[in-house]
Order: sequence, then structure tokens, then C-alpha cells
Amino acid sequence: MTSTQTLTGERADLLQTLRKHRGFLRQTVAGLTDEQAATRTTVSELCLGGLIKHVAATERGWAGFIVAGAEGMFAEPADWENGFKMLEGETLAGLLASYDEVAQKTDDLVASLPDLDASHPLPEAPWFEQGARWSARRCLLHIIAETSQHAGHADILREAIDGQKTMG
Repeated sequence: MTSTQTLTGERADLLQTLRKHRGFLRQTVAGLTDEQAATRTTVSELCLGGLIKHVAATERGWAGFIVAGAEGMFAEPADWENGFKMLEGETLAGLLASYDEVAQKTDDLVASLPDLDASHPLPEAPWFEQGARWSARRCLLHIIAETSQHAGHADILREAIDGQKTMG
């Protein structure tokens, strides 16, 4: 198991920050039933279990990009329609276990990358600058930003379910 104690400098800082925001997200869903985790509290399909699923898929995709570029990002097919909701048979425990596997792989990747400056061209998409490249470092910062942003979303959803707040 990779540990920030074995890493120094920038890599340790990146992992420590990512782990902190993963922890906020996990803390927000602690103690929920599967039914609560699947509850929609807004007009969208968004639910807490779906947020866990989305954050795991996003982290998996960007870690794949770090290793193999756009091809690695899309190594697993994305289910955009169901990406933010819990489907029949999905459990919060199962989604969290999958997220743990993704997190461990990312942590191991950060520890083993030969160069955080290594980069790949971004896939063509209207939300990416044409011809832009992202380094491994930039991708990791994006994973941190995604995780942090969605931890905030999760806090709002949780408060609407049972009044609990992760912070405050």
C-alpha cells in the first residue's frame, strides 16, 4: 500500500490533498442506507451514490489518461445516462468499494510515475482548448478539483436527506 510517509514533496502533497477530499466525500455518505444514497433531492438524477460512482469513474478515466492519453481515458465505456444515479442492484457499500479500488490504483500511480511533467494531448471536445496537452500533474490537480467539488455537492444532498452536514 502506498503511503504519503514514503513519498516526499509534491507527490506527498498531491496524495495528501486528494485523500483529504476523498475522506470528506466518504464522510458525507457515512451511515446512509442504500435507499437514502439513491434518493434524489433535486430535479436532476443526482444522488449521493451516483456522486460516488461519478467521482470514481472520473478518477479512473484521468488516471488512464495519465498512463496512455485519450485512449487510456476511454478504456472503459462510460455510461453517461446512468452515471449519476444508483441502478437496481447497486449498493452504497459496493460503490464505495469500487471507489477504494480506483483510489488505490491512483495512489500507486502517483508514487510510481517517472515524471509528473509527462503529458498527452487532450481528446477533442468542445470544453478543451484545441491542441492542448495536460501533464500528469495537471490531471492530478483536476482529479482533486473534481473530488472536492463533488464532495461539496454531496454535503448539500446529504443535508436535504436527513439534516446531517459534513462540515459546520
